[in-house]
Amino acid sequence: MVDLVRMTYGHSGADSKTNSLGQRPMQARVYEARAAQFLLLKAPPAAGKSRALMFLALDKLENQGVKKVVVAVPETSIGSSFRSTDLTAYGFWADWDVEPQWNLCLSGEDGMAKSQKVKAFEAFMDSDARVIVCTHATFRFAFDAIEKARGVEAFDDFLIAVDEFHHVAAADDNRLGEILRKLLAREKAHMMAMTGSYFRGDSVPVLRPEDEARFKSITYSYYEQLEGYEHLKSLGISYSFYRGRYVSAIPDVLDTDRKTIIHIPHRGSAEAFGEKHDEVGLIMGAIGEHVGRDPDTGFDLVKRASDGKVLKIADLVDDGDGRDGIKAALQAEAKGPDGKRDDAADRAKVDIIIALGMAKEGFDWPWCEHALTIGYRNSLTEIVQIIGRATRDAPGKPHAQFTNLVAEPGVETTVVADAVNDMLKAISGAMLMEQVLAPNFKFYRREDGDIRAPVETMKDGTVHIGIKGLMEPPTARARAIVENDMNELVAKACQAMDRRVVADDVAPEVATQMVLTDIIETTYENLSDDETESVRQDLAARMNLIGMAKRASQEGGFAEEGEEYDAEPSENLSLMNMVKRFVNVRELDIDLIDSVNPFKEGFDVASRAFDTPLLKTIQDAMISQRIQMSEKEALTLWPRIKRFRAQEGREPNPHSSDPLEKRLAEAHAYIKTKKAERQRAAQSGT
Repeated sequence: MVDLVRMTYGHSGADSKTNSLGQRPMQARVYEARAAQFLLLKAPPAAGKSRALMFLALDKLENQGVKKVVVAVPETSIGSSFRSTDLTAYGFWADWDVEPQWNLCLSGEDGMAKSQKVKAFEAFMDSDARVIVCTHATFRFAFDAIEKARGVEAFDDFLIAVDEFHHVAAADDNRLGEILRKLLAREKAHMMAMTGSYFRGDSVPVLRPEDEARFKSITYSYYEQLEGYEHLKSLGISYSFYRGRYVSAIPDVLDTDRKTIIHIPHRGSAEAFGEKHDEVGLIMGAIGEHVGRDPDTGFDLVKRASDGKVLKIADLVDDGDGRDGIKAALQAEAKGPDGKRDDAADRAKVDIIIALGMAKEGFDWPWCEHALTIGYRNSLTEIVQIIGRATRDAPGKPHAQFTNLVAEPGVETTVVADAVNDMLKAISGAMLMEQVLAPNFKFYRREDGDIRAPVETMKDGTVHIGIKGLMEPPTARARAIVENDMNELVAKACQAMDRRVVADDVAPEVATQMVLTDIIETTYENLSDDETESVRQDLAARMNLIGMAKRASQEGGFAEEGEEYDAEPSENLSLMNMVKRFVNVRELDIDLIDSVNPFKEGFDVASRAFDTPLLKTIQDAMISQRIQMSEKEALTLWPRIKRFRAQEGREPNPHSSDPLEKRLAEAHAYIKTKKAERQRAAQSGT
C-alpha cells in the first residue's frame, strides 16, 4: 500500500481540555455565538457537535424564549448521540434531558409507520416535553401534516436543529430544504445546522447564497481537531489494487490486530459480486474459521488462522431481525464500577465491523483505527464521512488509516480508459482530504521589506502566509469568494483530475493556470479578468503549499539558500511545523507556486504502487486520450516555450523523447500556424 497522504500533528491535547462549563474548544466557540438566531456549524466528525447543540439549546430554552427543540438526524443510529446527558457533572448549569418516548430514534422509529411517526410528533407538540429527536424523514412528514392543520406558525419559537446538514439542498425538489426556507422566511424559529462536510460534492449547493448569508457560521477545522488531540498523532490515506475479486486482496490490506470498519461495495457497482451476504461470508473466510455467534451481542466469532485468536465481527450488512441487537450492542458503552467508560473492556467489545451503507456519518466507535473501503466512491462527502469514522481520539490509538481497495486497471478490464479515470478519482479523493486536513490558510501580498512574519497563526486558528507577487482580491465579490468559497473550489479542482493534468506531457502551468481558471470561470459568471486571476492564485497556493512543504521535508529537511539540506529527512515534523519551516526558509512567490503541478505530484506518489506492466497500461490509456492542442493551452505554454529557447538555444523538438518537450513543440507549431493564418487573412483583407 502507498500512503498518498500522511499527516502528523502536534497532539497538544487542547481538544480534550474543557472550560469551567465542561465545554471543549469547539463547543465553547459555539456557545459564545448562542445569541444568533440562525447558526451554521461546520466541524469534523467526532468533534462533539451533538454536545455543542445541547449547551446551545439549553440556553435558548432557559434564556431566549425558545419553547421546544426539534433535533433531526438522517438515520436512527445517530439518534443515540442526542440522548439524555449529564452535563452538570462537568460544570454546566443544567442537564440535557430527553424523555425516552420523545427520542423516536431509540424507541423504534424504524419500525413505525408514517402515520404513527406523525402522531408521535403531534403528541410532542401538545405535550409539556421540550425536546424531541427524530429522523429527517419523520420531521418532513410531521411538518407537512402540522403545517396543513395549524400553519407554519406552529413552529414559532422552536429551535430546529438539523444534524448532517449536507443532506439538505437548495434544489426545488429537496423537501427538507423547502421546509427550512419557509422557516427562514418567517423569521420566528431558531435554527442550528450542523455538518461534518465542508462541501456538498455535487452541483447543487446546500443553501442558496442569500439564505446562507443569514446564518452565523462557526468553523472548526479538521486541523484544529487533530492538532488538539491527546492520543491520535497521525493520519494516513492510502489505496491498494486487487485483481479478480476484491476478497483475494483482503489478507494483504486487513491487519486484524487493528480495529477496522470494512465498507463493502455499493450494490450494482463493478466491484460487487453475488449476494451481499456471500461477500460478508467470504471476507470472514479470508480472516479465519467461523466458529459461532455471540448470543448476547449477535457478533460473529471468527478464529484467526495465524494464531487461533477469536475475533468478534459485527455484521451490519445483514438487515434481518438480528441487526437491531447488533446495533444496540455496538452503541452500549462498557462501563466500570465508577460508572465511567472502561477503556479496556469497551475496546475489546468488537474487533471488526462490516457494513454496507451504514457506519458512516454520525457513527461513534472511538476505537476504530482503520477504515477500509472497497470500490470507488464518487461522492467526496461520503469519503470524508468514512474517514471520519477513524479520526476519534482514544487511548492507545496513535495512528488512524483510511484505505481504498480498488480494481487494478489492466488488460482484463473491459474499458481500460474508464478504469484509469476511476483510479484518478480515487487519487483525487486523497488530494482533497489533504486539503481538508490542512489549517485554514489566508494569503496576503508580501512586499519587499515587509516586517511581518512570513507565516503567523492567529487566535482563531487561521494561518496567515505572505506570498510575493500575489494578486489580492480587487473587489468585494472576489474577497467574498476567497473568504467563503475556497473549500468548494478545491473540491471542484480535485474532481477535475484527469489526463489533462497528470500526463507526462502536461506543463504545470496548464494545471495551475488554465484548468483552475476554467473551474473558476465555470463556477462564477461575469467575473472580471482581475477577479478571476486573484481567486485562481489563492486556489493554486492552497493546493500547492502542503505538497511543496512536504516535498522539501522528505528531500532531507530544510536549509537556508546556499546551505546544504539536513542529512536526515524530517517526515515526523507536525504539519504546522513543516509548513512554518518551509515558508520561513523559502521565500514564496506566485511564480514558484505556479511552477508546481499539484495533480501530477499526487499521481507520482500513487504510481510508486504500480508495477511496470500496469504503469505502461496507464500511460498507454492516457496517450489514447491525448487532447488536441487548443489556443488556450498554446497561449498558456508560450512563456515556457520562450524560456526553453533561451535556456536551450533552440526550438522544442517535436520528436523529442521528453513528452513535455514534444507538447511544447506542438504548442509552438500551433502558434506559428495561427499567426500565419492571421497574416494571410490580413493581406487578403478578409
